[in-house]
Amino acid sequence: MSEELLLNTFSDIRNRLSRLSARFLKNEDDVNDTLQEAFCRLWPRRASIGSREEAEALSVTTVRNLSIDALRQQAHTATGDLPDAAALADDTTTDWDEREALFRDVERLIRTRLTPTQQAILRRREYEGASFETIAGELSMQPAAVRMQLSRARKIIRECYQQQSHE
Repeated sequence: MSEELLLNTFSDIRNRLSRLSARFLKNEDDVNDTLQEAFCRLWPRRASIGSREEAEALSVTTVRNLSIDALRQQAHTATGDLPDAAALADDTTTDWDEREALFRDVERLIRTRLTPTQQAILRRREYEGASFETIAGELSMQPAAVRMQLSRARKIIRECYQQQSHE
């Protein structure tokens, strides 16, 4: 019975859930992935859902939260328009020299403007791909504090780089 309740409710409000997710995500495939992920997350909880209203509320909340998470992930991994490998191969050495200078500038900003803790968090998260929980355990911090320090570090780098590029 609870299987039918969740399945019927989710199917009945699928269009509404799709519109909700589309407010956050512009790509239709991402919206569909979010709906599928939401249903998969709710399925193990189907036995504890007692009413249609509860199933609807859980569905809406799950889709909203997953859409926000997907949007954050897209913002975090957004790389802009990066040139493809063929375009990079055709670049002249002066372009490579300019890129190397840019990387050196960013590395200098990291060394001179960030605290040692921020440097460690940035290196572990961005370059090594460590999870917030892993970093927090290594640095004896809470995961929320690690996220906050990473956010501050990125902000400092962004602001300093923007100041330098405007000069």
